[in-house]
Amino acid sequence: MRLAAIHTYPVKGSHRVDHDDARVEPWGLAGDRRWMVVDNHGVGVTQRETTTLVGLRAEVRNGALLLRAAGRPDLLVPEPVDAEPVPVRTFRSRPLPVPALPAGPPADDWLTALLGRPVRLVWLGRPARHIPAGDRQHDTGDQVSFADAYPLLLASAASLDALNGWLAEAGEPPVPMARFRPNLVVENAPAWAEDEWPGRRLRVGSAVFRAAGPCDRCVVTTTDQETGVRGKEPLRTLARHRNIGQLLLFGLNLVPEGPGSVTVGDPVTVVD
Repeated sequence: MRLAAIHTYPVKGSHRVDHDDARVEPWGLAGDRRWMVVDNHGVGVTQRETTTLVGLRAEVRNGALLLRAAGRPDLLVPEPVDAEPVPVRTFRSRPLPVPALPAGPPADDWLTALLGRPVRLVWLGRPARHIPAGDRQHDTGDQVSFADAYPLLLASAASLDALNGWLAEAGEPPVPMARFRPNLVVENAPAWAEDEWPGRRLRVGSAVFRAAGPCDRCVVTTTDQETGVRGKEPLRTLARHRNIGQLLLFGLNLVPEGPGSVTVGDPVTVVD
């Protein structure tokens, strides 16, 4: 197996950024989902609520975040290291708020204009637990970015090929890997081989990860990541073929076991 692609999403729900290599930190890939758009109640705003976020192109730049979107002027937002923390939650149902630093009015106004609703931008200066211990079979530990549940998501090119084969049989067009918003994409593994990896360790480049379990998919996978148009696939096909314990599964959640780095082309090995 080898690593075929690396992606980060600097703002939770934003368009992907492609990388040739990336640094692995305890809470995920460097620069991945350390920023989040929140509503007036401090709850994260994601593509589940507004597909307009697919048009947000955000880039991490030496202690700052560059916001870009069609029809909007670019805005450089410094990391708000001296701001007073505010409590935020990734989801309304999450009982564990985490302290985040508000980016300030210029960023808030820019995003409010983009999304057409009052929002704020916050930065996770110190990644912290926002998922109750014991909620998952393999816990994430005490450091997590603004990711939904786990620091990283891995997906398999062969599994996507298998899913697209089912879509073709149903008369539906194929979907690209971008629909699943992975951090790492592996190739040269058999389709669905990742089903056997939970609880085991994976080595990618100089990094070692614990496979924490399969990923249950949501409505975001039905959203075209270039246009924001939402349909019914691939959830409908996953419901027919990958409904396991009433969860629609695609991809594998990972937890870093320590720092390291990954590079496109690295071998991927199940070490135990």
